[in-house]
Amino acid sequence: MPEEKIVVAGGSGLIGRALQRSLRADGYRVVLLVRREARGPDEVAWLREGDGPLDPTVLEGARAVVGLNGASIGKFPWTKAYRKLLRDSRLTPTTAIADAVRALGANAPLFVSASAVGYYGTQPPAPADEASAPGDGFLAELCVDWEAAALSAGPDARVALLRTAPVVHRDGVLKPLILLTKLGISGPIAGGHQKWPFISLADEVGAIRHIIDQQLTGAFNLAAPVPASANGLGRSLAAGLRRPYLVPVPGFAVKLVLGKDAAEALLTCDAVAIPKALTDSGYEFEHPTVREAVAAALRE
Repeated sequence: MPEEKIVVAGGSGLIGRALQRSLRADGYRVVLLVRREARGPDEVAWLREGDGPLDPTVLEGARAVVGLNGASIGKFPWTKAYRKLLRDSRLTPTTAIADAVRALGANAPLFVSASAVGYYGTQPPAPADEASAPGDGFLAELCVDWEAAALSAGPDARVALLRTAPVVHRDGVLKPLILLTKLGISGPIAGGHQKWPFISLADEVGAIRHIIDQQLTGAFNLAAPVPASANGLGRSLAAGLRRPYLVPVPGFAVKLVLGKDAAEALLTCDAVAIPKALTDSGYEFEHPTVREAVAAALRE
């Protein structure tokens, strides 16, 4: 029996690398869309200057095509030029994949397209499930446009939207926090009582695999089911590193350093994203609490 194929765009990032390892370990053939010269039969160059549209035949026979492209939201400040890069690096590749999926019609694979829990904006901590309305702000508007680009594959296309929470990993949301914590200067950010959605890397990959394996469509909140506060994450990290958690960082200082858009989207946001669609479909979280997610990240 030939290997089943999964096409991955944006495979060089934290999530993409982990997803590749998981798929290959289970015998899938992973074909990468890369923005450089292809280095073998399992790579396809695309989106370089002079390249035409993505050839739909690249997707033929695949079980899924996964789009994970996007410049890091963790680079500051979000200048006007960087906000444009954040948009273009997501919308351009997503639209290109959607065009290829639409061209294949009934023979197209499941299109699994990245998005973010930033879709819901900063809201009072009432739970937001996948049926909740989008919020306000730059990141929320970007997520709405990002998802619309994926859905431009057409009304008959099978599309899954991954509204991913910040990934609790040494190379994810913990990266700047670990440095501050090791230096002994971590503490409540803007009071620390705001709710922060999160997900472990293992559950991020597990959820994507679940969606592919079950061929699920629609929007999915990829966020752990037990809500956590900024203080909950910070204290769990400090305990894991055996460091104090004492030095408060006022909200105005965060906005001054990062800029209003970035601060409100990432550190002073207050939102709860409930993974209703994911759990209703039978997915069981490996790390449902922030304490478990941080402990797993520190072991890696």
